[in-house]
Amino acid sequence: MAPHRMTVGDIISEHRRSYPGKLALVDRDYRLTWPQLDERVSRLANALRTAGVGQGDRILWLGQNSFRVYELLGAAAKIGAMVCPGYWRWAPPEMAFAIDDFSPKVVIWQEEEIGGIVHAARAVSQAAEAALWLRHDSGPQNSAGSGGDDLPSTPRRGASSANYEAFLASGGPADPGLDIDPDSALLVIYTAAISGRPCGSMLSHTNLISMGLSVAWLGDIDDTTVFLNSGPMFHIGNFQFFGIPVLMQGGTNLIARRVIASELLDIMAAEKCTRAYLMPATIRELVTLMRERGVELPHLRATIAAPLWQGMVAADESRHCREGGGMGYGYGQTEVTGMPIVGGYGGKGSGNAGRPTPVTAVRILDADGRECPVGEAGEICVRGDTVHLGYWNRPEINCRRFRGGWWHTTDLGRREPDGTISFLGTMTRMIKSGAENIFPVEVENCLESHPAVKEAAVIGIPSERFLQDVKAVAVLNGTVPATADTAAELIEHCRRNIASYKKPKTVEFLDALPRVQGAKDYAALDEKFGGGGYPGGGNLGAGH
Repeated sequence: MAPHRMTVGDIISEHRRSYPGKLALVDRDYRLTWPQLDERVSRLANALRTAGVGQGDRILWLGQNSFRVYELLGAAAKIGAMVCPGYWRWAPPEMAFAIDDFSPKVVIWQEEEIGGIVHAARAVSQAAEAALWLRHDSGPQNSAGSGGDDLPSTPRRGASSANYEAFLASGGPADPGLDIDPDSALLVIYTAAISGRPCGSMLSHTNLISMGLSVAWLGDIDDTTVFLNSGPMFHIGNFQFFGIPVLMQGGTNLIARRVIASELLDIMAAEKCTRAYLMPATIRELVTLMRERGVELPHLRATIAAPLWQGMVAADESRHCREGGGMGYGYGQTEVTGMPIVGGYGGKGSGNAGRPTPVTAVRILDADGRECPVGEAGEICVRGDTVHLGYWNRPEINCRRFRGGWWHTTDLGRREPDGTISFLGTMTRMIKSGAENIFPVEVENCLESHPAVKEAAVIGIPSERFLQDVKAVAVLNGTVPATADTAAELIEHCRRNIASYKKPKTVEFLDALPRVQGAKDYAALDEKFGGGGYPGGGNLGAGH
């Protein structure tokens, strides 16, 4: 009989014994040691089993960042279920689509800030009422916290009266003791809509553990690391840099509910934070606040964009950041558990992405599946322990993308003579706004659902703050005039139906879209309206 292989649940249970006095999670007034976390995880796992959740079943989180996401991952890990942290900025139709597509047995939801969206999505979802709904930001508290997130609210019509804490407390404290396959799905993250609708990338225990070991080595992550989870938990970036590595190494994960610079500064100063997931715009705000308040962060290391800190915090000297001017660089996407190609392996080379991690293999393949010669561009294809299991409920796409035994990323790359890899751009057109990926087809579908729009095209125009802004070019059907008011109505239509960050910032009108062999001519639109700045080329931190 083969020996039991490690799962994420096993890691938490082992830390209970190895780090009995250390903090595992801090979230406002909640401060959980590893033994406290493991007990709560086991209680939640047993409560979920009693509710009928078992191997292969699905749990959907509809809320902002919370320590409870890590609890859910631990509990699901112990019973073989999978957890999807949904995007709290989804518009109601997008959220309803995710509920129906993922078909969860349990939904944990949040009233504060997003309750209206959750209720609207639940009202139109076909699968919603088959799930057990638990509200996480209300209800009785236990000894793990002081009740700082007990928010008074009157549930709206149709809302579940069950609450997360009471549900968790109903489970027994003993570990379920199940033998869970580490190659089963644990974390599901919905990716941008390459195919016109989002797809849930299924990441296994093995995927997460392999990524965590690699990044811990690259980033000098150990049990003394205190990491601020200020990146969104619906995004692989926060888990890779450095939520999962910190969990694996017995460090402390701090949780920020959402990105508000003044609150982040308070947390980092009070908790002596050593790492944080921060975007350039937030770093600029933090530097200004530090100067205004006279606050110092002596323990923090600038993992990315070190120059933006203007000397206010020390540079990260880990393997991940020794090259590239103080900014760790690489290539990745959700489907390969973040970055399988990074600059920290093998030293600085000529390629802008670096070299593959030891647990992945990368080939640059042509359209016929043959490896391209060095220096020739082709599709970046990956296999190994960080490649996901495929998309939930997308067998046809999975078959196409896994052809030949490799995961086809739909991204263009090149192997350089020194063995490093350059990311050249997407083979599927993508707009990058801040940390978010926006695929034009999704925005175009939304615009074309408006009764006044005959057809639409979306391009990215350069933005100093966000890399790119979304610009729409629309052809109207003659029912409304091409005016500023019409443009504003189309932008508002997108805001109502897709996540707000995807909506166009500006709209232009044409009598007809330029075309090449019947397809929309995006190059002509870029030239006419100033499009450009798409990911790829010399960009660092490239990829999805």
